[in-house]
Formats: sequence, structure tokens, C-alpha cells
Amino acid sequence: MSEPVRILYYALWIAHPLLQAGIAAAMLRLKLHRKFRFFFAYLCTQILSFVLIFAAYKHSYTTAFYLSWMTSAASAFLGFTVVHEAFLDVFRPFDTLRDLGTVLFKWAGLVMLLVAGVVSVSTNSADLAPWMQAILTAQRCVRIIQVGMVLFLLFFSHYLGVSRRQYSFGIALGFGGFAVVELALIASWVGDHLGNPWMSLVNMVAYNATLLTWLGYTLVKSPARELSATLLQSQRWEQSLTDIHHPVPENSLIPMFEGMVDRALSRNHAASTAVLENAAPDSEAVPAVRRAAAAVGGLLPSVAERFGSKT
Repeated sequence: MSEPVRILYYALWIAHPLLQAGIAAAMLRLKLHRKFRFFFAYLCTQILSFVLIFAAYKHSYTTAFYLSWMTSAASAFLGFTVVHEAFLDVFRPFDTLRDLGTVLFKWAGLVMLLVAGVVSVSTNSADLAPWMQAILTAQRCVRIIQVGMVLFLLFFSHYLGVSRRQYSFGIALGFGGFAVVELALIASWVGDHLGNPWMSLVNMVAYNATLLTWLGYTLVKSPARELSATLLQSQRWEQSLTDIHHPVPENSLIPMFEGMVDRALSRNHAASTAVLENAAPDSEAVPAVRRAAAAVGGLLPSVAERFGSKT
């Protein structure tokens, strides 16, 4: 690595904690650290890892090497939890859809761990140990999930009332953009299209762009959620899942009796109307028929309430 490239490398590397500290300070000032706790923990972990690795790099390369792998594992875990946190914020008005998404995220995490374990055991590599293969596989799985999250928000934000200027969208956009670049770099490295120094530089530039994106979203005021007619479709999804999760018991007599009452009232109304039309010339029959219809109409709701309380 030449001297100008080395200087650029260190400048990009040192810019990471400075931008992360700026984002964390802005979150503390706006009290966003309470709403996005895992994202704030991710920033603090990244700052701490830089301090430890940078200090160890000057004294012991072996210590810095193992610290780098440990922080990569912690970063992969926190990256997964941050995406889940952004997902929960997006689906905050929809409780049932949010619960379903939480279950899907748990299964995705379990499958990710299983894939990482299988790859680490089945891969025989002379360059990387099995635990390194597991960390790399888990990190790539998290990157794929992050790309999927940002694509989901790009296509469905209109239906969920989420503005693209909201903070949760900015978090997902930053992670998704960086994940796309990192996966492309891995593919280029496997195909021998890009060397290691330039690969590290492009990766650092992409991460700095991600940090600038998060800083911009932190400094700009997030708009309120949209309450438009486009949310009706999401509300129908919410209601459908709620009906599936909490179905009406088949042995309940309330829906059946309500139908009986509705039919009885409609028949009574039709019969009373016909009697009134036939008895219109007779002035004494009209009040009697009206009193009878009112008595029947007042009796049916009370019977329905008794039946409902028994069931």
C-alpha cells in the first residue's frame, strides 16, 4: 500500500467514530436514543470498537486481529436487531402485523444461525478458521436481510403511511445501501475483479456515506405519519389477521340470534306496514296496530340481551 493510499485509508477510518459520535450526540439531544435503543447501542459499540482496535493495532497486531473479529460478530448481531427495531417502528399502528413480523424475524435469526453453523462446519478452508467462517456467513445473512428491509420500505411505505424522511426509513436506507455495496465487493473479490486495498477503501467510503445519511436524517425533523386513504388496505390486512388470530367461536349463539332478531324485525315491520295500509280508513285500528308494533319492537332487544348474557 502506497503512502497516499495509506493516509486516505486512515482518514476514512478515523472519520467513522467522529461521525458516529455526532449521530449519537444528536440522538441524545433529540431524545431519539429512547425510541431507537438498539441503534444507539450499535453506534456506541462501533465507537468503542474503534478505540480498542486502534489502540491495539499500534502495539499488537494479533490482539487487534481478534478484536476486529469479535467486533464484527457484535456488529452483525446489533445490525440484525436494529433492522427489527426499524421494522417495529414502521408497523407501530398495526399491532397484529407487527406481531407477525416479530415472529418472522425470530425465525430468520434462527435460520441465520443454523446456516452459519452448517457453513462453518462443512467448509474446509486453509485461510479461515471455522468460527471465522461462521461470523462471515452470519454477517452476509444480515446484509441480505438489510437489503430486503429497505426494498420492502421502498415498495410498501406508501401503504403504511411512512414518509421517506422518517428516521426509521433513514436507518433502513443506510444499512441497505451499505449492504448492497458490501455484497457487491464480496462478489468482486471472489471473482478476482478487485484487489484488497481498493476493496477496503470502497468499503470505507460506502460506510462513511451511510454515516452521513444517518446524520442527515438525525438533523432533519421527521414528519408525522400520513393518515390517508392509502392506509385502508393496510387496515384491512390488520383486520383480516386479527380475525384469523381471534375467530368467533362456532358454538356461540349471539351471531345466530342477532340474525333471527333482524329477520323478525324486518318481518314485523313489513307486516305492520301492510296492516296500516289496509286499515287506513279505520281511524281506531291505526293506533292499536302502532302500539302493538312498538311493543314487539321493544320486546325483542330485551330478549336478545338475555340470550347474549347466557351465552
